[in-house]
Amino acid sequence: MNNTYHDLVEQTFDFPQEGFEVKDNNLFFNDLDIKKLIDKYGTPFKLTYLPKIGQQINKAKDLFAAAFKKHRYAGSYSYCYCTKSSHFSFIVEETLKHGVHLETSFAYDLEIVKQLFSKRKINKETYIICNGFKTKAYTRGIARLINDGFKNVIPVLDNTNEFQDYKKSIRSKEPVNIGLRI
Repeated sequence: MNNTYHDLVEQTFDFPQEGFEVKDNNLFFNDLDIKKLIDKYGTPFKLTYLPKIGQQINKAKDLFAAAFKKHRYAGSYSYCYCTKSSHFSFIVEETLKHGVHLETSFAYDLEIVKQLFSKRKINKETYIICNGFKTKAYTRGIARLINDGFKNVIPVLDNTNEFQDYKKSIRSKEPVNIGLRI
């Protein structure tokens, strides 16, 4: 048996996928000649096609809406973009154009939240789901957002020490929602 990488790809992936096509032995993505771009910019080559972001967000929202209807689920769904998947401002800002919320994973992600707020890309009602291991800097930053009036910051707790940190540092009179990692 002589299996090649090409055979593996053909068996594993449905190709060409939507947006891709092969013309004259060159790969095109949404009518962009990838070979020409590689010749111009070199490799490795990464292409971000911003319209695909909105398409995928809308696809996820539609899938959840269909499942909710099918199962008569009365709850709600909020799409949260995980900042660790890409910190590039043009990508994060594109996602926000589609009515999404944010999920953070590290203390430095909170700086992204602050910058987005200062640029009026989000407001204090935007959900900020705070996942990931919480260093002191991260828990302090989360508490600072809550104390600054962000209404929907939801720290996902990993341990009881983290809860104690929030008890000491959050001064908000409003109730604070928390998530629990199980």
